[in-house]
Amino acid sequence: MISLLITLLMALVIGAIGSALAPGAMPGGIIGSMIAGFVGAWLGYLLLGSWGPVIGGFAVVPAIIGAALFVFLLGLVAKGLNRTA
Repeated sequence: MISLLITLLMALVIGAIGSALAPGAMPGGIIGSMIAGFVGAWLGYLLLGSWGPVIGGFAVVPAIIGAALFVFLLGLVAKGLNRTA
């Protein structure tokens, strides 16, 4: 149970840092930041591998970079959808 809480907390922190680094805003508040943390960890692992400190099952540095990239791409998609509407 404690490992699940640590994983969720790390996803939240990674998503919040990634959202702060990327231009634009991550919609959804806490849940949106948590989703950005999970997707960012996956994306960061695919692009950069697993290096740096690992906390709660997340390689922190690639996960933060991946979360920032995810928030940035999500902002571009949102702008594109608003422009065409």
